[in-house]
Amino acid sequence: MKEQVVCKTSDIQPGDMMKSTFGKQTVLVCRTPDGEFYAFMNQCIHQGAPLDKGMVCGATTENSEPGEYEYCHKGEIIRCPWHGREFDIKNEGRMLANPNKKIPSFKVRVEHESVIVYK
Repeated sequence: MKEQVVCKTSDIQPGDMMKSTFGKQTVLVCRTPDGEFYAFMNQCIHQGAPLDKGMVCGATTENSEPGEYEYCHKGEIIRCPWHGREFDIKNEGRMLANPNKKIPSFKVRVEHESVIVYK
């Protein structure tokens, strides 16, 4: 099993993300508002945009009425910087518009203050 420390827990605030490396790959390490860590390939599956140049945000619910927006999942959605594709961090990096597609992900664990990515 390949594993590597990619950052310290204090490097990422809840609801934020940062670029790191895992071997020769660039990864995007995300921390959701509840303090959980996730790691994905730092490349949009649409046209390869570097996701670390995008943003972590939320989404509107499907129950929103026209002209009314109910905001949810704050700090749990990655938005691509090039074309606005949105991916759900807590749902395996699945695309909101097409849940059959997702960003490749990595396993993550935290030991003491170290965030460790592994396969």
